[in-house]
Amino acid sequence: MRIGEIAALVGLTTRAIRHYHHVGLLPEPERRPNGYRAYSVRDAVLLTRVRRLTGLGLSLDAVRDVLADDAGREPAKALEELDADLARQEAAVRERRCRLSTLLAEPPGATGPVSPALAALPAQAPRTGSPSAAKDREYLTLVDATSTSNQESFALLGTLIADPAVVEPYERLDALVEAPADDPRIAPLAADLMAAVPEELFAAIPEDGVVVTGFKEALPAEYAPVPAEVVGRLMGAFVERGRG
Repeated sequence: MRIGEIAALVGLTTRAIRHYHHVGLLPEPERRPNGYRAYSVRDAVLLTRVRRLTGLGLSLDAVRDVLADDAGREPAKALEELDADLARQEAAVRERRCRLSTLLAEPPGATGPVSPALAALPAQAPRTGSPSAAKDREYLTLVDATSTSNQESFALLGTLIADPAVVEPYERLDALVEAPADDPRIAPLAADLMAAVPEELFAAIPEDGVVVTGFKEALPAEYAPVPAEVVGRLMGAFVERGRG
């Protein structure tokens, strides 16, 4: 094959192939009597490997190291590995498209895509326009995105939020937005919130989970000062009892 033919075959430009010759990634093939380079199937395999590796974000120096490890293998083996790489990419694309379709199907303002465990929660919860409830949903989305130990916790939450009475504490929290710092409603609401959390939910929190690695400070900061005091007490209880 001539350089233009192999370039078309492997999806590269002739300029890129010449650059790979220049930096030593691809040995220059012998030239025919007419002066043209004659590329082989092995060259095509090698160039395809280079294209795939650079497409994965590897630098040319890193590609050179990989190719050095590949030296001496049969082209068929390299092609099998390339085929496996493509299969993994196809699976990743299918997964991304699946998550994208979930996102496109969500109503305006939704925060997805999310895990199936979290996606099931809104259908179980009573409808409410509570700003505090909206913040809680955002928090759960963040937990979902930053931790892999959520299935059991979300299942327990599903049981908790299915109760229509779950809206009432959010409304009580909303009512504290402009309350004074010594408002007598703070302690009772914090106690009621802690009492409403199943013991199994506390036990399901891993010691190295997101609750104990930053959210104790971050979540209350999203609220007005008095609601933040209530939320801070609840988060403190999660940290202490989750460790127990």
